[in-house]
Amino acid sequence: MSGAESAAVAVGGVVLIDKPVGPTSFAIVQKLRRLLGVKKIGHAGTLDPFASGLLLLCVGREATKHIDRFMTGRKTYQAVLQLGQETDTLDPEGQVTAVRPVPELDNDRLAAMLKEFLGPQMQAPPAYSAAKHQGKPLYHYARQGITIEKEAKPIEIYSLDLNGYDAAAARLAVTVSCSRGTYIRVLAADIGRRIGCGAHLAALRRTGSSSFAVEEAVDGARLFSGDEDVLAAVRDKMLPVEQALSKTA
Repeated sequence: MSGAESAAVAVGGVVLIDKPVGPTSFAIVQKLRRLLGVKKIGHAGTLDPFASGLLLLCVGREATKHIDRFMTGRKTYQAVLQLGQETDTLDPEGQVTAVRPVPELDNDRLAAMLKEFLGPQMQAPPAYSAAKHQGKPLYHYARQGITIEKEAKPIEIYSLDLNGYDAAAARLAVTVSCSRGTYIRVLAADIGRRIGCGAHLAALRRTGSSSFAVEEAVDGARLFSGDEDVLAAVRDKMLPVEQALSKTA
C-alpha cells in the first residue's frame, strides 16, 4: 500500500470549512488534499468565489460515497441585494446590464413583499451556473454568448427574513432558508423585478446546511495563511462519517 493510500485509510470523515471570499470551492479542496495527503476529497455543494461560509468537505472514500446525502436538507444564507442594478451573471462578478431608479421603500413594505416568495415554486438555473447541458456547464455557453434555457425544477423557500435596508446604498439584507438546488442569485433577481427596479446578488454567506452550522467550521483563511497549526485544527474538527450522517437526518 502506498503512503497516499495508507493516509486515505487513516484519515476520513467530514470537515466543515468556513470559506473566505475569493478562493473557489475547488481551491479549498486542493488545499485540503495537500494538507491531509488524501486524494479522495469532495465537496457537498459549492460556493462561488464572491461568496463565503459553510462548505462540507468529505474526506476519504467512506465519506465521499455519501456526498449526495450530505447535500440534502435545508440551507441557510445571509444575502445582500443591490437594488437598481442588474448584471448578466446576477451577481457582482458580471457586467452591469441595466440601471434603474429605486423607489422609496420602508421596512414594512419590504417585509410584506418578501413573504410573497415563500413556499414551493419552480426555478430554472441561471445562464451563468454549473448546471450541465450536453456535458458542459451552462457558463461555458454563456461566455460565448449562447443562452441555454434549462427546465425549471421544484425548490422551496422556507423563510425569507428582512435583516435591514440601507436606502442610501439601495442595499437590502435578508436571511434565506431554502431547499437544496435553490439559486439565491435567481431569487435576488426575482425580488428586484418584483420591486420594479431590478437587482443582483451583491454578497452571500452560507451559515447552515442541514444541522451543520458555520460556527462549527475551521476558518478557511487559515488554509492560505501558512498557519502551522491548521492541520491539527482540521483533524480535531473532522467528524466521523456516522456522526456526520446522523446530523442529516
